[in-house]
Amino acid sequence: MRPPPLRPPLGCLLTGFGSLSASRNKLVAQAAAAPHLCYLRKNMHYQTEHRGRPHSPDFRIYFKTSQGKYVSPFHDIPLVAEPEQGNDVPAKKPKNDENEVLFNMVVEVPRWSNAKMEIATKEPLNPIKQDVKKGKLRYVANIFPHKGYIWNYGALPQTWEDPNHTDAETKCCGDNDPIDVCDIGTQVCFPGQVIQVKVLGILAMIDEGEMDWKVIAINVKDPDAKNLNSIEDVRNSRPGHLEATVDWFRKYKVPDGKPVNQFGFNGRFKDKDFAVDIIKSTHEHWRALLQKQTNSEGIECKNISCCESPLKCSADEASDVVQSAPAFGSPHPVSPEVDKWHFV
Repeated sequence: MRPPPLRPPLGCLLTGFGSLSASRNKLVAQAAAAPHLCYLRKNMHYQTEHRGRPHSPDFRIYFKTSQGKYVSPFHDIPLVAEPEQGNDVPAKKPKNDENEVLFNMVVEVPRWSNAKMEIATKEPLNPIKQDVKKGKLRYVANIFPHKGYIWNYGALPQTWEDPNHTDAETKCCGDNDPIDVCDIGTQVCFPGQVIQVKVLGILAMIDEGEMDWKVIAINVKDPDAKNLNSIEDVRNSRPGHLEATVDWFRKYKVPDGKPVNQFGFNGRFKDKDFAVDIIKSTHEHWRALLQKQTNSEGIECKNISCCESPLKCSADEASDVVQSAPAFGSPHPVSPEVDKWHFV
């Protein structure tokens, strides 16, 4: 049995998992800020503002609402979403999908790309940046026959894999990051894009002894979304896709001299209900984090919308964080080594 999730009283920080969609921030996406000062990209509800030079250690992708307020993609974007039609108008759910819970996904890495982009959990406002290891920008290797990441890869906001929490089944502690998501839809997204996904299942990857869940989901706007409602649907309609996913996660660090990754449950995918339970648990751990009810493990919790969080900041403070970052500039060159194929 999985232990019951934490239920700290948070008032208007969040009113419970089931009611999150009712409190979703309905914003109208529109252009803002002078284009000659920064690089802006339009999202549903959010814009991304690029700072620094792409493919350099100072490159950052900050998030802002259509009203011009800077936000944290980790803390201020709601976990639970609603389906939408055009112009940000909520769409009516089909009767057979009335109980479907949709989640916001923050895309960090587009499919087929190699740069290891991630939410900077230890920086104010948690922009997306490229991971750095031993002073070098990190790129994932191309493991034959794959090119870079084989799905759009990202995270669920308002979740946290608590390194102080031991999973009941795998006996491993969390990896101190938001929970990861693999979007298996056909659209190639861009870093910082916020999409709505339907959860299909989950894989229990163990990365150097840490629990690192991988949620399998699909963009609800994908043509196949209506036909994919479970992990078995993926297995039946996309032969080899799940096996390729396990193989990718097992081997992707080997070219860097690391051992193959291990998996809980003998590498078997767990179903949608199990996945949602894990998401709920990581959401509750995030709630405790924002209330300073647990050790933050170096996580930066500055936010502008979680009204009962003692770590809430003003819009001006958030703006100061972004304005202090280097101005957007031309990209650095990328080493041709990034395109090398590895046979593992």
